[in-house]
Amino acid sequence: MAIIPILLVSELIALQSVCSNNAMGLWSVIKGKKTQFKGPPAVGQALLKNLPASEMVESCSVAGPGFVNVILSSKWMAKSIENMLIDGIETWAPTLPVKRAVVDFSSPNIAKEMHVGHLRSTIIGDTLARMLEYSKVEVLRRNHVGDWGTQFGMLIEYLFEKFPDTESVTETAIGDLQTFYKESKSKFDSDPEFKEKAQKAVVRLQGGDAIYRKAWTKICDISRAEFAKVYQRLRVELEEKGESFYNPYIAKVIEELNSKGLIEESEGARVIFLEGFNIPLMVVKSDGGFNYASTDLTALWYRLNEEKAEWIVYVTDVGQQQHFSMFFKAARKAGWLPESDKTYPRVDHVGFGLVKGEDGKRFRTRSSEVVRLVDLLDEAKTRSKTALVERGKDKEWTPEELDQTAEAVGYGAVKYADLKNNRSTSYTFNFDQMLSDKGNTAVYLLYAHARICSIIRKSGKDRDDLKKTGKLVLDHPEERALGLHLLRFAETVEATCANLLPHVLCEYLYELSESYTTFYSVHQVIGSAEEASRLLLCEATAIVMRKCFHLLGITPVYKI
Repeated sequence: MAIIPILLVSELIALQSVCSNNAMGLWSVIKGKKTQFKGPPAVGQALLKNLPASEMVESCSVAGPGFVNVILSSKWMAKSIENMLIDGIETWAPTLPVKRAVVDFSSPNIAKEMHVGHLRSTIIGDTLARMLEYSKVEVLRRNHVGDWGTQFGMLIEYLFEKFPDTESVTETAIGDLQTFYKESKSKFDSDPEFKEKAQKAVVRLQGGDAIYRKAWTKICDISRAEFAKVYQRLRVELEEKGESFYNPYIAKVIEELNSKGLIEESEGARVIFLEGFNIPLMVVKSDGGFNYASTDLTALWYRLNEEKAEWIVYVTDVGQQQHFSMFFKAARKAGWLPESDKTYPRVDHVGFGLVKGEDGKRFRTRSSEVVRLVDLLDEAKTRSKTALVERGKDKEWTPEELDQTAEAVGYGAVKYADLKNNRSTSYTFNFDQMLSDKGNTAVYLLYAHARICSIIRKSGKDRDDLKKTGKLVLDHPEERALGLHLLRFAETVEATCANLLPHVLCEYLYELSESYTTFYSVHQVIGSAEEASRLLLCEATAIVMRKCFHLLGITPVYKI
């Protein structure tokens, strides 16, 4: 039986140790067998005697029911941090067992504006992509936009009706995309003649009619321009490969699944029956058309075979869990994926909960409309700027500095308020809470970082010279505690990637800030005998905080 080592950071600040409970695990295996051991403490002592010498270790002991406590060497900890300061934080990046991954996120529908419902997918996906990229994984950031389907028939016909000269149609002429979509849908539902035209338009579009393809492209381009405004604000990069991209491959993929005996006829449709599900996975509709499942299976086939991805991560709301479970199972049945869901090539559905309003229901405007993401971000920036002006920063800073800080803090507050929650749960959207400078908020953390930068500036020391000539010493408990927390950065990123849970990094960042506050409240930095060492500790903390901000898609601020 394999024993998995469990290492825990000691809560005892005076020791700053790590401890292993392997002795208890081993005892459960050998208990009742003829050995010289009488219990976990004896096993712990045996482990202790057989530990190899290491520069990392200052001392070891066995405590309580058999915990092996290891006190890390202050010199080793300090040297590790010094090396990072000289060689860069990229040297602390974990190494993952994959070289190429696809992160499928955001994925809005063409002709519909991005709303608060797209917020979570966009920023969770971006954060996961950033962490994988930092861990030396090539990430294909995919925007699987909804740019195909029966709704385009009504949109195109409505476009023709409203703008006979489609060549001159602009984003300004169409105006609000959401309104345009609703108007076309209303006409589709109430006008039988228009509905018939729309249905024929779908056939023409899918048949490759040049005029209809041109109108479709026009609608898609106008939508993309709207999406770009949101992505620019959020500083999110994506490569679009929408549903239409996979159309040429669908028939081939369906044929492959059929040749493997997976597809059966059911009530006129073609389906795959899967064990454990009371409904089959439909891959071809009764009218011969394709659906989400056929497109998603084809996209998966393409990503595995053409893009050679080893890990494919889908970021959508938890409501789509069954769909993903079913088509993942179909892919395993086809032999595309291994039976174990932890073996590569691997697929994961990163599900997330709702964004709720103060009333506990889905977040909407007072008129029950979904909240446009552009409006929400603009509001966050406006509120942030107002708070800065109230503190008199408009008189201290240039207009550019004020605007940039308001944007960094406002957008960062929205992102962090989302990411700090376990993604599988819902959370309540509240501007006042997320823009507070107290507690676990982006504002508090950004200001904490700015304060550290201010201390370093006030010292008058050149940071590069300090890194080359200064020596870090971790003699005091608070210094050791902060140093140990800094050294946990790599394992935190690795755990966040492995479990696809961004809130783990948020917890680390907040705890780092708290650890620094404890250190700074006890120890003088500027003017102390240990000034050089403590400035290095300040610099290391600021560097790790900035890397956390980067991974969370938050722009740091340097002045408060």
